[in-house]
Amino acid sequence: MSEPADFSRAFAAAFGTQDSEAFAALFTDDGSFHSLTGHFAETRAEIAKGQRAEFAGLSRMARLVSGKTTLRPLGPGAAILHQRYVVTGLRDANGADLPRVGALLTAVLVAKGAGWQALTATFAVLDS
Repeated sequence: MSEPADFSRAFAAAFGTQDSEAFAALFTDDGSFHSLTGHFAETRAEIAKGQRAEFAGLSRMARLVSGKTTLRPLGPGAAILHQRYVVTGLRDANGADLPRVGALLTAVLVAKGAGWQALTATFAVLDS
């Protein structure tokens, strides 16, 4: 990603295709992620492992619809991103549809050789 604003689209694309490796590649090697279900993972390998489990469970049919984006530079090569999404297609353990929910991605982004990556991110359900 050549621009930090590209991160939210890449996040939604990896989430929507259920690609845990592409999802984890959005993070630095030592990055951390707090998922929609409350799972916390440190390191890219653990993020991929956690997302594989999420994509096999609650989020197995989920998709993200982008909402408002706020991107604030923190200095050269650093920014904080707030991206609102609507999450659809969540399923319970029996496969029944769950209501759509609002969610907020908050990510601290850093410019690396390969482009912008998340040093840390939290994806949380918003109160309705």
